[in-house]
Amino acid sequence: MPNIKSAKKRLLQSEKRRLRNRTRLVATRNMIKRLQRTTDKTEAEVLRRKVSSMLDKLAQRNIIHKNNAANKKSALDKYVHSLGK
Repeated sequence: MPNIKSAKKRLLQSEKRRLRNRTRLVATRNMIKRLQRTTDKTEAEVLRRKVSSMLDKLAQRNIIHKNNAANKKSALDKYVHSLGK
């Protein structure tokens, strides 16, 4: 445990941020899994737009790397385009 007042505050702030980031990451991961379970193309298109937006926000906030987000989006796009009409 830190002894300095500012270090104590930083510890509390970083813990709050860690939990907030974790929540966003898990929510995005669950949406990706939901999209991958979808077999309907129209529903998959709607979910893909939401997931892409979520991934972009994670990359913008440095929760994941921007290339990681791009790779995930590309893989999801391929999956959605492979679905039949």
